[in-house]
Amino acid sequence: MSEQTTTPVVRRVDARHRYEILVDEQRAGLTAYRDRDDRRVFFHTEIDDSYAGQGLASILVEQALTDVRASGMRIVPVCPYVAKFLKKHEEFADITDPVTPEVLTWLDTQLKR
Repeated sequence: MSEQTTTPVVRRVDARHRYEILVDEQRAGLTAYRDRDDRRVFFHTEIDDSYAGQGLASILVEQALTDVRASGMRIVPVCPYVAKFLKKHEEFADITDPVTPEVLTWLDTQLKR
């Protein structure tokens, strides 16, 4: 197991509707979203197995949510990981909206599920 040599970098990839976390310029994980008006609906977060246990998911989600705040948008945490993160990080409570059946139906349409 190699030690992490650089600080992970989080970048928003608008074309792919996601934030990615890079370690040594390799994508280590992502959190995916769709935008609905002024709300960014997060629906999936994953970290590659080879990077598990390094706390990357929390770095990724925290930086993504900070970016959402800076964009003047609100968060809808459909993703279980993002929802769990928000329970521990109440500093984002003021920009978090509840997950409603209507949002879930909209998301399924967006993702064509």
